[in-house]
Amino acid sequence: MKISETLVTALKRELRARGMTYRQLAQSIGLSEASVKRMFSHHSIDLRRLDAILDAMGAEPDSLLRALGENNGRIESMSWEQEAEIVSDAGLFIVAVCSLSLLSFDQMISIYRLSAADCVRHLIRLEKIGFLDLHPNNRYRLRVSRTFRWLPDGPIMRYFRAQAADFLDHAFTAPGEFMGVVNVRVSNEARLALQARLAALLDEYSKQHVADSRLPLGKRHTISVLVGARSWEPIAMRERRRLNDDTLKRWLRKQT
Repeated sequence: MKISETLVTALKRELRARGMTYRQLAQSIGLSEASVKRMFSHHSIDLRRLDAILDAMGAEPDSLLRALGENNGRIESMSWEQEAEIVSDAGLFIVAVCSLSLLSFDQMISIYRLSAADCVRHLIRLEKIGFLDLHPNNRYRLRVSRTFRWLPDGPIMRYFRAQAADFLDHAFTAPGEFMGVVNVRVSNEARLALQARLAALLDEYSKQHVADSRLPLGKRHTISVLVGARSWEPIAMRERRRLNDDTLKRWLRKQT
């Protein structure tokens, strides 16, 4: 693969990791969507335009360089069937999550009620699925890239959403914990910019996760970052609306 193709492939991965579309990128760098698509399909991105793209994504040049090296040959998502297989078995799911958390084999069986034989069996199954490569002495290497994401509405994310009540039933007052809700009305451009920033935040924590993997396990603390932004209205307000969703959308279009 030519260096221009490799560079564009890495840029596409970074865009997807941030949930940023060609249209959003085009708006950010002052080009038409067609021009951006042509630029990517022809692998014709000059250095000045590359700087503008990285600024629009909120990415630093070194993150792109790392992506060029780290993501080479690695997968960015699983198929629906692969995810369904992982979530269908509690032990397999635990070992998959532990693997993403870069726990060693000994740490997995020490923390969770897994026998050594069961843990090996799950690691072998994950290797067959394509999630990791298993090496001697129960060591493994993930096949997934740094920008790996579960399918947005796939089996894993549906499982996590089913656990959302347990996640939210908490005061979020302990050190390192935070929760905030803000309801606003902003322009479409601002919504797209927020989406890019939230994706960049997740990417930042993924990078920190990898960087801190060199620390002893006792110095690495579990943290789950739930990021979401959507058009939503509390049920108490929806129930008192005069207009249903479709009628409201038509009414709002007339206000532009």
